[in-house]
Amino acid sequence: MSAPVDLYNNAYSNYSSDLYRQVRIETYGQDFGQTSWVTTEESAEIPPMLRLQPDSSVLEVGCGSGGYALHLARTVGCNVIGLDVNVPGIHNANQLAATAGLASRARFELCDASKKLHFDDQTFDAVFSNDVLCHIPERSNALREIFRVLKPGGRMLFSDALVVGGMISHQEIATRSSIGYYVYSPPGENERLMKHAGFTRSQVTDTTENASRIAQKWHQAREKRKDELVALEGSVNFEGLQAFLSCVHRLTAERRLLRYLYLAER
Repeated sequence: MSAPVDLYNNAYSNYSSDLYRQVRIETYGQDFGQTSWVTTEESAEIPPMLRLQPDSSVLEVGCGSGGYALHLARTVGCNVIGLDVNVPGIHNANQLAATAGLASRARFELCDASKKLHFDDQTFDAVFSNDVLCHIPERSNALREIFRVLKPGGRMLFSDALVVGGMISHQEIATRSSIGYYVYSPPGENERLMKHAGFTRSQVTDTTENASRIAQKWHQAREKRKDELVALEGSVNFEGLQAFLSCVHRLTAERRLLRYLYLAER
């Protein structure tokens, strides 16, 4: 069985480190503080897919250190609230918002998105979540809550990198799950859950290649800086995270695990 591996606390606690910034830039090409499989090209497609405008109210579920939410507030001019369960991530996000002079348009809150959200019905024009819903128990409840807080005609977008596409061994599942709680989905299950929550006009895009490419680049960028990262993370955690990234690359390259992007309307 694979030992637990710390990805998120290390990533968010060391957010301002130039070492981690270099890894992110080499992995993604643009630094939003990411820990997901979202390419820069995919990031650029999110605002038009959600039809964001300067006066849009937007909710991000699983915002991490808030880099992408702040990018939206800065470039689109919309009002963004980001939610996450990670304390260092939320701390960094609010600090970054204050430093950038964006605290009036972007705020970040500790929140367990598997529970009822504290927002009123029909609060947001758009909700998005990058590679996060697979961490949340009772996805059906989470989707119903997202539906509830969306305005009529509002759009939701999320990605799921754990759609099972082939045979996976128990060792591979253990390695792929080593960084935290995960839920694996059969093909078609997200579509069923979205429909059950009330969403209409859903569309699905296969983005498995993105996950494969990001995992490989991330692994390579870290391997080049092994000595420095081991000094910060410890050798056991470094090797564990490298094994995780290698596993993600292999499973997605062989299409035994798939990543899909889901867009739906209330």
